[in-house]
Amino acid sequence: MKETILETLKNLNFTEYEAKAYLALLEESPLTGYAVAKNSGVPRSRIYEILDSLAIRGDILVSPGNTPQYTPVPAKELIKNRRMKAEENFELAEKSLAEFERSANDRENIWNIMGRNEILDKVKACILSAKKRILLEIWEDEFEELEPELRQAANSGVNVTIIAYGEIVCDFANVYLHYMGYEITEEYGGRWLVISGDDSEVVAGIVSLGKDSRAAWTMHVGLVMPITEVMIHDLYLMEIMEKHRELLEESFGVNLVNLRKKFSIHPDNKKHYVD
Repeated sequence: MKETILETLKNLNFTEYEAKAYLALLEESPLTGYAVAKNSGVPRSRIYEILDSLAIRGDILVSPGNTPQYTPVPAKELIKNRRMKAEENFELAEKSLAEFERSANDRENIWNIMGRNEILDKVKACILSAKKRILLEIWEDEFEELEPELRQAANSGVNVTIIAYGEIVCDFANVYLHYMGYEITEEYGGRWLVISGDDSEVVAGIVSLGKDSRAAWTMHVGLVMPITEVMIHDLYLMEIMEKHRELLEESFGVNLVNLRKKFSIHPDNKKHYVD
């Protein structure tokens, strides 16, 4: 009978010595550490270590004094506590594993988002989940709708850098006004939005078509890395233009228009991606 109970306690995360000490206290208590060692067969050199472990876990109680006395938590209470702890662990495991599985899948997938409002909702979620840095390429129309979330992120310590098409003014972000905002809008026939959150998540797409707007969301490193780098290179170019505009325009035309024409495959230099 006693051996069976010892095995049962081991299944409840007791070591052999802990199980023996607890059973000894169930049979008779309160007891001193010396008496527990004597009654349980636990070596005296280990008994106080074992009793401390049981007390920290809440399986026994200790009365202070020159010679501490020990008493067990009643068996029904022990089982109740173990059951509650097990349920908590199962719930935590279920939640954590589901999040891990979803995260692992997300990192391999590219998700399509349809509709301007739906795209902006996903961008808001990306903003609020960022911990370190947000890179955002955006027109003033969409900025006004995202400003509260961007301000909240900045107030929580996230570095927010915006490549702005149109007049965007804010006091919480690093704003770079694109030197060809109007021309690019004309060239592409619409507005897009690109956000990189913590260099690990990207939302990118056209947002000027109402319900027909479409974007992609991904955590796939094969897309997140190059899209983020393109945005960083835009920032490089704007810094260079700010300091050396006259020299660059002398070589490549106003707002580098000759470069844009050189690398465009469309005769009218308009891409018409939104037809």
